[in-house]
Amino acid sequence: MELKPGLSALVTGGASGIGKALCLALASKGIFVTIVDFSEEKGKEVASLVEKENSKFHQNLGFPSAIFVKCDVTSLRDLNLAFDKHVSTYGGLDICINNAGIANTALFWKDQTDGTKTWKHTINVNLVAVIDCTRLAIKSMQALQKPGVIINMGSSAGLYPMYIDPIYSATKGGVVMFTRSLAPYRRQGIRVNVLCPEFVQTEMGEKVGAKYITLLGGYVQMENVVKGAFDLIMDESRAGSCLWITNRRGMEYWPGPAEEVKYLVRSSSSSRRKISFRAPLGAQLPQSFEKVVVHKLTHNFRDATHIVRAPLKLPIESGHVLLKIIYAGVNASDVNFSSGRYFLGNKKDLSSLLPFDAGFEAVGIIAAVGDSVSNLEVGTPAAIMVYGGYAEFMTVSSKHILPIGRPDPEVVAMLTSGLTASIALEKVGQMESGQVVLVTAAAGGTGQFAVQLAKLAGNKVVATCGGKEKARLLKDLGVDRVIDYKTEDIKTVLKNEFPKGVDIVYESVGGDMFDLCLNALAIRGRLIVIGMISQYQGEHGWKPKNYPGLVEKLLTKSQSVAGFFLPQYSYLWKEHLARQFDLYSSGKLKVAIDPKRFLGLHSVPDAVEHLHSGRSSGKVVVCIDPTFEQQMAKL
Repeated sequence: MELKPGLSALVTGGASGIGKALCLALASKGIFVTIVDFSEEKGKEVASLVEKENSKFHQNLGFPSAIFVKCDVTSLRDLNLAFDKHVSTYGGLDICINNAGIANTALFWKDQTDGTKTWKHTINVNLVAVIDCTRLAIKSMQALQKPGVIINMGSSAGLYPMYIDPIYSATKGGVVMFTRSLAPYRRQGIRVNVLCPEFVQTEMGEKVGAKYITLLGGYVQMENVVKGAFDLIMDESRAGSCLWITNRRGMEYWPGPAEEVKYLVRSSSSSRRKISFRAPLGAQLPQSFEKVVVHKLTHNFRDATHIVRAPLKLPIESGHVLLKIIYAGVNASDVNFSSGRYFLGNKKDLSSLLPFDAGFEAVGIIAAVGDSVSNLEVGTPAAIMVYGGYAEFMTVSSKHILPIGRPDPEVVAMLTSGLTASIALEKVGQMESGQVVLVTAAAGGTGQFAVQLAKLAGNKVVATCGGKEKARLLKDLGVDRVIDYKTEDIKTVLKNEFPKGVDIVYESVGGDMFDLCLNALAIRGRLIVIGMISQYQGEHGWKPKNYPGLVEKLLTKSQSVAGFFLPQYSYLWKEHLARQFDLYSSGKLKVAIDPKRFLGLHSVPDAVEHLHSGRSSGKVVVCIDPTFEQQMAKL
C-alpha cells in the first residue's frame, strides 16, 4: 500500500511512546489519524500535533484531520465506539495499528488476588484487546470492500523468553502467533503483520535495567521502528509476517526459511488443486516417443545432439514410473554434459558411452506406474532431476519422483536453479543475517533465487547483470545494489561502496569475474563457485585456469573458496524444494521465467544457445508439450 495523503489510520496507544511516533510519522505522509488512548491529556496533545503536520497537505477539509478518542482497550464497548467514530469521520479504514500495551513486573505466582487488576489485566490489554481490535478492523475493511493493512505491535519478548516479565512475554508471543495465523486474509485484500522491536527508549522501555539494555546493544532507535512499520504497510508481499528489529542484527523477518521448514506442515497433495489426466494418458499411451540424445561429444550443443524416436516399453518395470514431460529446464551445464565433461571419472572410453539422453530436469504428469509402486498415482503432477529430461516421456525409478502441486514452469525453475541457490547458500556459504552477499549473473535462472533467499535471510544484497531489463528485474526482486556492467565498472563500484569487502559471493561466471570477486572478499569471506559459464563454450571447450597466489590470499584474510555441485547434495532436495514451494505459494518468493518461448523438442538447441547468448532473463524453459499449455489456458 502506498502511503499517500487522504488515507486514514487508527492507532491504539497513540498518545505516547511508539504509538505517538507512528501517529506523527503517518501524519507526515498526509494521512488522517485517529488516536485511541486512555490518557485524554496526552491524546489531545498528539491529535493537535498530527493536525499541524497534516495542514501541510490538507486545507479547509470540513472535518478534522486528526481526532482523539478516549478508550479503555479492554472495554469492547469503548472499542466499538472508537472504530465507529473513525469510519464515520473518514469514510473508511485503511490502516489499523494495534499498539496499546503495558508491562507487569509483579511476580504473578506471589499474587494473592485473582489477578484481575494485575497479570490478567496485562493479558487483556496486550493480547485480548489486540484480538478485538484486529477483529473490528477486519470487519470495517470487509464492509467497505477496500484493501487494508493491520499492524499488531509485538515485541522481541514474543520471540524469546523474557525472564523479568513472563506474562508480558506470553502476551507478545500470543500476538505473534495470532497475527501469523491471519495470513490467509490477504485473499480478501487485508494484510495483517506484526512488528517485534527490542527495547525502545520510551516510558515503558526505561523501566528495564540499564545493564540489561547494554547487553542488548542499547535501545532500538525509534526511527527504525517507524521504518519497520512502514515497510510492513507498503510491501504488498507481506501478510502474516513478523518483522524483528534489534541493534545486534538489524531488521529481519522471523522465522527465517531455515527455521520455518523445521515445523511447517505442508498441505498434502490432495488438498492442493490437483490436476488429473488419468483418462487421456492411461488409455492412450503411444507406442513410441521422441527424445534428445547426445551422439557426439562437443560443447556445441546443436552439433552434439539430435532427436530420435524410441519405443515406449509397457508394462512399466516394477518400482518405476512413466512420466509425461510437460516442461524441461535449460541449464548452462547442458554444454558440459554434451561434451562429456561430467563423465571424466568414467574409466571407459567416453565415446563408448554414446549415445546418451540429454536434459537435467523436468516436470510433468505421471502417466503409468509399475508394480510395487503404492505411493504414487496416475495423474499426479511430479518433478524429476535425472538425466533425460529433454524427452516426451521418461521411465524413472519411483524414488526419483518428487510430487508437486502443479506442473508449472515456475516449478522447473525451483529444481536445479532454485535448489542450487538454496542449498549452496545454507550449507556452503553458511549464510546468516546482517551480511553483504554478492551474486553474479543475478538475473539468470539460479541468480534470481540467490538474491531473494539472501534478502529473506536479512542480508544486504549486491547483484551484477548486463542490461536495463535485467537490472529492472533485480530491483523488483528487492536487490539493494544492482551493478549493470554495461553502464558501470563492477570493480570500481565494489571498491568505492564496499571498501570492507563482501561476506559471501555466489559466483557462476568464472574467468575474470572470479578474480574480481576473490579480490572483493571481506575478512573471513566465503566464495561459492556454482559454475563458470564464461568458460564453458569456445573452440576447445572448458579450459582450466591457473590462480597464482590463491593460497596466500585465502590465508591472509581467513577466506574460503568452495565449489558446489548439486547432485552431491541430493539428500536435501525434497526438504529444500518443499521450502521453496511454500515460500512461492505464500508470495514471499518470486520466480521469473525468461519471456522467450521455446515449444517442442526441436527448440531445445535454440533454448540452450539463447541461455549462452547472455540475452536471457530468468529461467529458460522449454515447453515439451505445447498442447498442454493450450489445455490449461481453457481451465
